[in-house]
Amino acid sequence: MSTADTTDNAVRELLLVMPRLVGRVKRLPLPEQLRSLDLAPRHLSMLSLLLLDGPLTVSQLAGMLGVAPTTVSLIVSDLSRKGVLVRREDDADRRRRIIDISPDSRPAIAQWLSPGARAWRHALAPLSPAQQRIFVDTLLRYEAAVSTPTRTAPRRG
Repeated sequence: MSTADTTDNAVRELLLVMPRLVGRVKRLPLPEQLRSLDLAPRHLSMLSLLLLDGPLTVSQLAGMLGVAPTTVSLIVSDLSRKGVLVRREDDADRRRRIIDISPDSRPAIAQWLSPGARAWRHALAPLSPAQQRIFVDTLLRYEAAVSTPTRTAPRRG
């Protein structure tokens, strides 16, 4: 079997599995406490980082999310008003703010996001660190490729 055939088979399999995967993730039940908060994907990413890494500064969150600090500040303000996040002064530098999930919201957010983190750990566990990096890099290249508009060739005929 040629490399092109192998790649086409892998593409075919991924085109079948990706909609199922996205559908299953979308069907994860949102805990009652979070339903009225109108959470968007940008909130999910930030909450995931705070759940996995603990309290972070706005600058750290911005760097990890690949967005401007002002964008993070807006999201933090929104989620702070809703009682999901808390801000406190950094003891080492009073000008900086440390962002964390509020104690009241942490159990609901963990209930919502932990199954996805467990599933990724299970899927990645058999891979070596180098293979895990290849997998993540592949997903990032896929994301970039589907985010970039492509020019279509003019139709003949």
